[in-house]
Amino acid sequence: MTTDEPEAYAIGWQPFLGLKIYLDSRPLIPRPETEWWTEQFLKKFTGCESSESFSVVGLGLAARSATEKGSGDERHLRFLDLCAGSGAIGCAALARLPDAQVYFGEIDPMHEMTILKNIRENNLDKSRAFVRIGDLFKPFGDMRFDFIAANPPYIPAGRALPASVVDYEPSQALYAGADGLDIIRRIAAELPQHLMEDGEAWIECDSAHAAVACALFKNQGLSALIRTDQYGERRIIVVSFP
Repeated sequence: MTTDEPEAYAIGWQPFLGLKIYLDSRPLIPRPETEWWTEQFLKKFTGCESSESFSVVGLGLAARSATEKGSGDERHLRFLDLCAGSGAIGCAALARLPDAQVYFGEIDPMHEMTILKNIRENNLDKSRAFVRIGDLFKPFGDMRFDFIAANPPYIPAGRALPASVVDYEPSQALYAGADGLDIIRRIAAELPQHLMEDGEAWIECDSAHAAVACALFKNQGLSALIRTDQYGERRIIVVSFP
């Protein structure tokens, strides 16, 4: 008997930037394109790569991260993994950014234990990790972040998807209204109140609606650019203050 169950669910984990991401609560399985763009923005902080596609905002954040260590300044870089799911992005940040405080925002309380397990089982520094359960930015009050990474639901309702996705992965992490932009609209509206003046946000989106998604952030007075993923798809919106 054959099954469409994804292999990651069958074995219980998915590799992600050298980490073993457990999927006990059946969150969205981290995709290769998410892994790819996560590595791209992490390179900005570690100084492993320079590219004209990376803004000077990111270079400033990298400089802050490097100079704060041992400076006596208690103001550490604040990183937010929004719509965290398994916490794969935030765990990668914990692993690669030793001076960052990493926050995980997730609406489904079932995923909290999965995020904590991924921190523990990958031997990451739990003293720098903070998991908050709630709707988007609500659990964070008036906090602002230096860097926000988000892989929100962005698939339009009614779009045909493989059985391995529809029958197994959480619909709440997939669909976002008729045009797939319901959650991204809310992120765009709330982002200016939660991003540091010299901060930056990377938001994954549906390639078919990347231009519309980008405009949502520009309409909030923000600078927004579309970046392609490793497959050439318009996948990431990079947002900062002008």
